[in-house]
Amino acid sequence: MTQILNAQNLTRYYNISRGMLSEVATLKAVDGASFTLDRGKTLAIVGESGCGKSTLARLITMIELPTSGALNIAGKDIIGASAETLRGLRPKVQIVFQNPYGSLNPRKTIGSILEEPLLVNTSHSKAVRTEKARAMMVSVGLRPEHYERYPHMFSGGQRQRIAIARALMLDPEVLVLDEPVSALDISIQAQVLNLLADLQEKHNLAYLFISHDLSVVKHIADDVMVMYLGRVVEQGSRDAVFANPQHPYTKALLSATPTPDPTRKRDRMILKGELPSPLNPPSGCTFHPRCPIAFDKCRAVAPQLIQRGKTCAACHALDV
Repeated sequence: MTQILNAQNLTRYYNISRGMLSEVATLKAVDGASFTLDRGKTLAIVGESGCGKSTLARLITMIELPTSGALNIAGKDIIGASAETLRGLRPKVQIVFQNPYGSLNPRKTIGSILEEPLLVNTSHSKAVRTEKARAMMVSVGLRPEHYERYPHMFSGGQRQRIAIARALMLDPEVLVLDEPVSALDISIQAQVLNLLADLQEKHNLAYLFISHDLSVVKHIADDVMVMYLGRVVEQGSRDAVFANPQHPYTKALLSATPTPDPTRKRDRMILKGELPSPLNPPSGCTFHPRCPIAFDKCRAVAPQLIQRGKTCAACHALDV
């Protein structure tokens, strides 16, 4: 079986108190996301800040449970699963956070940081934990003498290598990468991305890659899912989305992506206004206040995500 993860109509809602005299508001952080993920493949989740990318990451890693929908990981549905089942599934899905400076305990040596997942989740002896931690350090490009050092003694790129090594200590099948290179210098980004590609090939890992940088996504992704205000507005293969985007929001994101060719002319689509509040989203299509081609139906009816050529997109203008 190549499929390791299947999500159907996933939602995550939060009830937000707005004071004693106001009604409780509902924040729809993720509102109906459906996708699959195969071993050895990378699904990129893209969109502006506040679109629901990180909330989706918390659902996949089982830090939080969905409000509704279905989420199947390694053949088991986590909705309504027992605490024992969830405990057995969590090692299969690990996460690498955006900030390599804040994700490592500054009071622990690198060896202790890498051994901790094994200490908590397995019955391995100290000798086995140490052997596996040292082997993992080598696999991510760290030297043996780094084992006794502390996080503050490393650069940002080295710290992210440590974070990747820690995520791999439990032999996961899915790695959630939440903006893993956005805090790094450009030259270091390339090194870390190449490391991730090598590790994916070696361990047959599935990646859920969260990013707002489409130039990075183009380099690493197999499939792309574009989110806006908690909803999926377009998804398809990387080549199809980049070659012929259907949704105006996807087109705007791609038009803002820098190109290394200064002679190449592009039609820049600049979005007007700010991202609406998720506590008070627009009616109909949530993108319509910023959409350059919106019309009356967009303001009244929410579009469905359906097949549009080689990608799926949610846009009424494509029906005209």
